Amino acid sequence: HTLAIEKLMQGYDQVLEPLFAGTEFGVAEENIQSRIRGNLLMAIANKFGYLLLSTGNKSEMAVGYCTLYGDMNGGLAVIADLPKTRVYSLCRWLNSDQGFNLFHHLKGKNTNFPSEIIPANVLSKPPSAELKPGQVDQDSLPSYDVLDDILQRLIHDHQGLDQIIEAGHDASLVHQVMRLVARAEFKRRQAPPGLKVTDRAFGTGWRMPIASKWIIDN
Repeated sequence: HTLAIEKLMQGYDQVLEPLFAGTEFGVAEENIQSRIRGNLLMAIANKFGYLLLSTGNKSEMAVGYCTLYGDMNGGLAVIADLPKTRVYSLCRWLNSDQGFNLFHHLKGKNTNFPSEIIPANVLSKPPSAELKPGQVDQDSLPSYDVLDDILQRLIHDHQGLDQIIEAGHDASLVHQVMRLVARAEFKRRQAPPGLKVTDRAFGTGWRMPIASKWIIDN
């Protein structure tokens, strides 16, 4: 099903116009779109007794590349302990003969489903929050290969700033990622519970103060 949100967004624009007058379109307006989507999905879940699955992966949750009360809505965060690069590798595995056969077995031989479990365009198009024209994740974040390696070293390998830089990562980029991880803690505290598949999942295996002095400023 496709639900249009243009008229809903226009309604928000009209209500907020007196307060937002003289300002430029920015993150606030972008996030309203995500929250409209989240509200609609929650309405559908409530109406029909479904469980809404939150879509955030571990890379996004780590750096706060997610919208509170928007794409973070849901009752269960299925892939919250999987970094973005692992999500892609799992998608490619699902489309392989081995993954396809397993899917066929679980679904039943008489079930009709497409030849590709994960559509090819999902894997080929640049990742995007789709909140403004031409937006891609790499406008705000390093490539996921780089980001996930930094996060692996920081979260799982317990490496500090100097160690991560010595591993070959740009110092300013490591600073940026560590700041984002620290500042996103308040979002993670409000996230739905996630499935734990690693030794250090957010929530059950991670505790960081929401307010702390260790955020790196330069």
